[in-house]
Amino acid sequence: MAISRARAFGAPGKYIQGPGEYENLETFASSYGDNTFYLIDSFLFDEIAARIQKIYASTASKYVTEPFRGECSYAEIERVTERVRTAGATVVVAMGGGKTLDTGKMVAMAMNIPLIIAPTSASTDAPCSAMSVIYTDDHQYIGCVFHKRNPDLVLVDTEMIAKAPLRMFRAGMGDALSTYYEALANERTDGVNYVGSGYRRTRASVAMAELAREILLEDGAKALRALACGAITEAVENVIEANILLGAQFENAGSSVAHAVHGALTALPATHKYLHGEKVAFGIVVQLVLENYPEAELAEAVKWLISLDLPVTLDQLDVEASEANISLLAEALAGEKSRARAVPMWITRRLLHDAIKAADRTGRDFRENFQGRAWPRGSEYGK
Repeated sequence: MAISRARAFGAPGKYIQGPGEYENLETFASSYGDNTFYLIDSFLFDEIAARIQKIYASTASKYVTEPFRGECSYAEIERVTERVRTAGATVVVAMGGGKTLDTGKMVAMAMNIPLIIAPTSASTDAPCSAMSVIYTDDHQYIGCVFHKRNPDLVLVDTEMIAKAPLRMFRAGMGDALSTYYEALANERTDGVNYVGSGYRRTRASVAMAELAREILLEDGAKALRALACGAITEAVENVIEANILLGAQFENAGSSVAHAVHGALTALPATHKYLHGEKVAFGIVVQLVLENYPEAELAEAVKWLISLDLPVTLDQLDVEASEANISLLAEALAGEKSRARAVPMWITRRLLHDAIKAADRTGRDFRENFQGRAWPRGSEYGK
């Protein structure tokens, strides 16, 4: 239960989204500091570092580029922090996926300098939040660190987002869809959010979570069809906003079972190759089964996930639906401080166990009886 009547809402200082916005990196960065440290996803380092060099060629601004080594772990955070300190940087720009961005947040907050987040995919809602998810060096989930402020600027270049694999875009939609169901769970339990300590959600945050769901169901398939042929349409822009900005309402409205399932799944090494939003997608099914959603609403969500090739069963995450695996997941979800407890019912280990088991069966049944996909499959969709 909430421990205060006060409401709280967190958001980045500015959010800018559009084609070609990365060309404005130097302009924005120099408005926050005179020496910029760019932490860049290693997969894109050569391409982005070359682009930054060209942008800065006609300026007197100072900058340093550094590749991210792949995991938001305390060892990597310490390494990058020391590089920022040595460079004398006065602003951090984190460019890449969720783990790169979360590491950039940790570093900027430790150094108490401005932070610009520039995502290279729309795969998670991490860019806008004042939160970092920490893992061990071998990719197991440790927990979350909450920062005193959100990023100063989130800069989204939709041309860059459009180049990312479609799999990442789909995963971002799974992550964003969970925001709605988790917001409702927290509203029904009057749970606290992640802004400060003990605050309730605002009506605005719940409305934004609902808007994310509406956009995803309406424009999700259209956006994938457009991206598959390299087009940036209004549907694409809408879904990017839903994935990155509206999905970030988990911070303001609170998270629940869907994200708790993701955290539990990281204990199984077979799931490490799957994206955050893919594991959250199965978590949505678990949450809807656990909360006993009406059949029509359950079917709508599960069919939509299937239509976009997002996981709705354990085997789609390379996890056997064995008694041992289900018990392990239920044990992880049953912890006293688990987010799985943010639902309007009394939670027990057995209830969680049976919800996971029934969710897996539900996903199997819907997959077996599914008649069509929201977007065609073929080699061009395998990105």
